[in-house]
Amino acid sequence: MSVPAAEGAPPIEAPEIGTTIFLAMGEGLNLRSKLQGIEDGALIVTAPLETTGLTVFQPGREFEIFWALPRTRIVLPCRLIALSDSPPRWTLVPAGGARHDNRREFVRGGAGAVVRLDTEADDGQPAEGVLLDISEGGLRCWIDQPTTLSQGDRVEAAVWLGAAEARLNGVVHTIRPAPHGDPGEHLILRFGAKEDVARLIRQYILAWEIGERRRAGGV
Repeated sequence: MSVPAAEGAPPIEAPEIGTTIFLAMGEGLNLRSKLQGIEDGALIVTAPLETTGLTVFQPGREFEIFWALPRTRIVLPCRLIALSDSPPRWTLVPAGGARHDNRREFVRGGAGAVVRLDTEADDGQPAEGVLLDISEGGLRCWIDQPTTLSQGDRVEAAVWLGAAEARLNGVVHTIRPAPHGDPGEHLILRFGAKEDVARLIRQYILAWEIGERRRAGGV
């Protein structure tokens, strides 16, 4: 089946079930999801973990989603119309026409590496967390003990990415309680990686994605 296309544009095929979908929430924050089904033109996607319990994500909110093709990506404006908890799913309906967009977009991935956070705002004591995902523009990690970090604090993060350690100078974008009753907090750090570090991040994510596909039996 196809999704609505921008005026004058040829029909655009809907993504296949299981395709990775990114939800563009603004301020450079793209949340990773997966297409679970299409029903009567509505797209059923997994609820991103970092949105659990946040009331700002309620029916009626509009944002863009996108998915990657070999030489382009497809961007589709959508409206959130329903949420379910068991299993955690979002139901989206198109709010405009889909379009091709070749703008570069950071890909997120990876998990499990230790992240060391150093900041003067935290009494000079480093904090350690576990990487949840990373891109060339930021990372998300889980810290099992609360810290004194606040939004806007400058932080130096060190994380081992398979072949080398990446040292990243960034700003705290978001801190929120860990979902699902887990202890501690989830922290999102935004940064601009230099090309050598960005290359290391891309290589790490590629290796991680290959490993994930193998574990899922896809390769």
